[in-house]
Amino acid sequence: MPRFTSIRSPGWLAAAAAALLLGGCTVGPNFVKPKAHVPAHWSTTAEHNGAEGASHISTREPASIAWWTEFHDPLLSTLVRQSVAQNLDVREAVLRVREAEAQTQVLSGALWPSLSANASWSRQRISTNTPNGFLFSGKFPGLPASITNPYNQYQLGLGLSWGLDLFGGTRRAIEAAHAQTQAAVYDARGVALTMASDVAQTYMELRGAQLRKAILQRTLATQRALLKLTRDRYDAGLTSNLDVQNAATELNTTRAQLPIADEQITLDINQLSKLMARPPEALRSELVRARPVPPVPPVVPIGLPSDLLRRRPDILAAEANLHAATAEIGVAVSEFFPRITLTAGGGVQSQGLSQLIDTASHFASFGPAIDLPIFEGGRIRATVHLRRLQAKQAAVSYARTVLNALNQVEDTLAAYGADQRQRVALEAAVRSSRDALALARQRYTSGVANFIVVLDAERTEQQSELALASATTAVSLDLVRLYKALGGGWQSASLVATRHGAALGRGAQHD
Repeated sequence: MPRFTSIRSPGWLAAAAAALLLGGCTVGPNFVKPKAHVPAHWSTTAEHNGAEGASHISTREPASIAWWTEFHDPLLSTLVRQSVAQNLDVREAVLRVREAEAQTQVLSGALWPSLSANASWSRQRISTNTPNGFLFSGKFPGLPASITNPYNQYQLGLGLSWGLDLFGGTRRAIEAAHAQTQAAVYDARGVALTMASDVAQTYMELRGAQLRKAILQRTLATQRALLKLTRDRYDAGLTSNLDVQNAATELNTTRAQLPIADEQITLDINQLSKLMARPPEALRSELVRARPVPPVPPVVPIGLPSDLLRRRPDILAAEANLHAATAEIGVAVSEFFPRITLTAGGGVQSQGLSQLIDTASHFASFGPAIDLPIFEGGRIRATVHLRRLQAKQAAVSYARTVLNALNQVEDTLAAYGADQRQRVALEAAVRSSRDALALARQRYTSGVANFIVVLDAERTEQQSELALASATTAVSLDLVRLYKALGGGWQSASLVATRHGAALGRGAQHD
């Protein structure tokens, strides 16, 4: 038998295998970054849809990608930062990134040789009623009984196996895994962006609900004064009891709206607590005190449409998925080519422990193995066709994602401009309604006008105030949606609050 020591560390074998590996080709198409069809500028309607004195759109690059700081509300910024650190959806997305990285490491291990050691002991008996057993039974003429039966067998050995990636199938699989990891990173960034916008939107809605409640409370104070006025005039015989009852009806109708406002405030506080992975009511002490709806900045820089390709996480994730689908074609094509595996093994084997160190106990083997597919019933060809179809679907998905992003930005810009124009008009309406209410009360007190005029003026003033509060909230909500549609914020260092923050906090450049 060959000596085990004769194959120790075969340098020529490693050099030959490395040369074959490095000289091997990589089958399948190489990924080419897709060319997205985006306009050079936003539409004229989108860029010039504001009103006099309203916030305007600028196509310059945003100065701050932590867009929530543009509202200049420290509590809002604190809530966003804390939510990224605590939100369960963000944590789950980060774990998916780690899972994808682990899968890449698993595939990368296939490029390296595998070495294993083994040790065994067995007690065996050979049947003497078989040809082999009869040869060693001592009954065959001319052959002595050379072994005992039964007998012990001890073995120590090493095994080496190396599958050469000559045609790049494994490398394509690793390339696809890297792309899938990148897609998971962008998906995690998208989750962080969605979470930040959800926090901001809920915060705006909370402040809007508190503003409406404050308006209702001011209206109640006005209606109480009107009710007292009508009662005083009724006691003086200057009006009928009908005016008193109408005033009381208006007051109770307004009072009935307060529980609805309180309910909305509670729901918003609970939603913010949920986004921060805290129990309901956990943030009430911090948020129950009413504050104004955070105003929008005078100028909102949004960049150009082409900037979406490097800022929106869903677009970048779609591009990474296309890259992975393209690499999977190479994995399928590599199945057409032979697979070469280098194997080597050796060790010692004997009937007794004391004989393991003997030269005669050594054994060894080495040899390449080639596996070449000849007939697969069309499986490989069908798999290649399937992977090509999946790559085409990924390309369509990428184009659709870009188109959806453009439409989202345009639609949000339209809403932002329309709500601002509505807010400006409502501000004028509120001023007029306040003056009309004051004049109506004065005329009623003087006996010139009846109480119905006062009620109409008071009702109009209340409706205008509430409409203005809703419009003010809508404008801030529109800007939050616009920032989300533009894809900004998830690159900011202020979002790096998790263990895998580097994956979420890296810049938006797509390698």
